[in-house]
Amino acid sequence: MKNLYRRERPLSLGEVIGQPQVTKPLMAALKAGKVSHAYLFVGPRGCGKTSVARILAHEVNGFSYEVEDDYVDIIEIDGASNRGIDNIRELREKAAIAPTMGKYKVYIIDEVHMLTKEAFNALLKTLEEPPEHVIFIMATTDAYKVPVTITSRAQTYTFQLASRQTMFDFLKSVCQKEKIKISDEALKLVVKRGGGSFRDSLSLLDQISTLSDEEITKELVEKAIGLPEDEKIAELITNYLSGDVVKITTSLKELLSSGIKAETIAEELITTIIDNPEPITLPLLARLPDVKAPFAEARLLVALCDGVTLESQRREVRSAAARVLAPAARGDGPAGRAPERDSSVRTPSQDQNDASTEEVERSPANITHGKFDWNGFLEKVKGMNDAVYSQVAKAGHNVSGSTLEIYPEKKIAKTILSRANNKKILIDAANGLEVKILDAGENPNAKKDELISKISGIMGGEVQNDGGGNPF
Repeated sequence: MKNLYRRERPLSLGEVIGQPQVTKPLMAALKAGKVSHAYLFVGPRGCGKTSVARILAHEVNGFSYEVEDDYVDIIEIDGASNRGIDNIRELREKAAIAPTMGKYKVYIIDEVHMLTKEAFNALLKTLEEPPEHVIFIMATTDAYKVPVTITSRAQTYTFQLASRQTMFDFLKSVCQKEKIKISDEALKLVVKRGGGSFRDSLSLLDQISTLSDEEITKELVEKAIGLPEDEKIAELITNYLSGDVVKITTSLKELLSSGIKAETIAEELITTIIDNPEPITLPLLARLPDVKAPFAEARLLVALCDGVTLESQRREVRSAAARVLAPAARGDGPAGRAPERDSSVRTPSQDQNDASTEEVERSPANITHGKFDWNGFLEKVKGMNDAVYSQVAKAGHNVSGSTLEIYPEKKIAKTILSRANNKKILIDAANGLEVKILDAGENPNAKKDELISKISGIMGGEVQNDGGGNPF
């Protein structure tokens, strides 16, 4: 039995779905008898380039079209495996021979961008002075690889991936025709995974069509094709935004242990971010395409954790420890007040608190002069806006006179914090200090080495924590 995508191939230009910018002018040209000697079909895979090329080859000759038919005057060539100059020379010799049955001899060259430079030069000679009875229909996914000398001698038509609604309606009609029982949610997942490609979407629908005699559900589709649940992807992005390495690692381990590939997780993250783009997630989007073998899992982990300021996490832990150790925090004494102590008497708790505070002040990522309360400043920012907090918490800072200087790690973070509404939040939280957003004066390679070292420890279970999920 034929595959579903072969059974559902269009057999005329009028049956082609989602490409009116191609089919309408072609039908008008055929009706007017204005046929070009060369066409270039450009577009992503699976959007109908080859199907339209075959339809056009039949219609210019008035041949009836069936998927399995074979006309000697329609010659299909795979540019990837027939890419040399000798192949094109042979084509030129045969092109000179008149057609046997139809008016035109039609050459369909798929993946034409794969031809060698010498082969393109040989093809150019034929395109410059083509025999009257020859038509070339070239198809490519990479138009930029086709020499301009070729494209300038052909009519170019650009194909597009189908919109989600167009694909959903099409697959819905296919399911009704093929008697495939599937829920709308499951079908939407097929549409999403198909990425606008008719061939990919139909192949996936064909694959899952036998999953159940009852209605095919979204859960069945997710398990069959190894997809993470939307909630898990959302959780992973949330953990990325919070900068929590431990939670990122835990979420990622759970997904990988369920049999889902790192590349698939990266694809789902890319799709989710593109569907709802935010400036804060764009750095992650830029790194995700690099998630591929070898070491796809490690690449994905680094992509999610890159930019997390480990020192800021340590600082939060030390700050929490300092608050716990402070005598006033325990509320000993009447009415919950700490008992008065002789300032000349030093307690072990005070000494430890002072040591913790001194260590924080020595931290390279937290250089502070004067009595500015950086942690208190962060708490105020967090109460005003979580997104601004997530960026400024990762930044270094310095207080110079009456100015708070903030050094974001990344340019995108600097852009975000420099926006008027976000900077006003920082000014309001800074208790009257002037706020300046400056470039980070730190070595990014040294930070990445520290990050990778930390990640290796987490993956190996060597990282200690304070019981609250914060490594230190």
